[in-house]
Amino acid sequence: MISISYGNLLEARAEALVNAVNIVGVMGKGIALAFKERFPKNYRLYAAACKVREVRTGQMFVTVVRELGDPHWIVNFPTKQHWRAPSRMEWIVDGLHDLRRLLIEQMVASVAIPALGAGNGGLPWAAVREQIELALGDLEIDILLFAPME
Repeated sequence: MISISYGNLLEARAEALVNAVNIVGVMGKGIALAFKERFPKNYRLYAAACKVREVRTGQMFVTVVRELGDPHWIVNFPTKQHWRAPSRMEWIVDGLHDLRRLLIEQMVASVAIPALGAGNGGLPWAAVREQIELALGDLEIDILLFAPME
């Protein structure tokens, strides 16, 4: 079930937190910067993976975070190739297919998702929301979809 949420995604009570990233290893603003500051180990692993080109659009880069208590996942979702460039809807759609696979395979009970590509990425929120609902709406998990701040 998808519920629209507002506020700080990092405070969501969810097993998996989704972070919108680029593939060059920079977490300089927006939700990515908040993740960098809150989860420095995730940032180090992500940046190292970017250096060897392991982070690609359409594929989730996942880290396990133990300081949250029970095992939790940080799902780094590439929405851009370069931090200066805009997002593309096809990267969101491809990534949602991989996110769906991950959620099913790992039997994730709850996930918090930002407005992928709709903030600094420049994509229209309504179109992004529709794609998220199409890709994930039938899953039997709690999905907290965080709308962009107005």
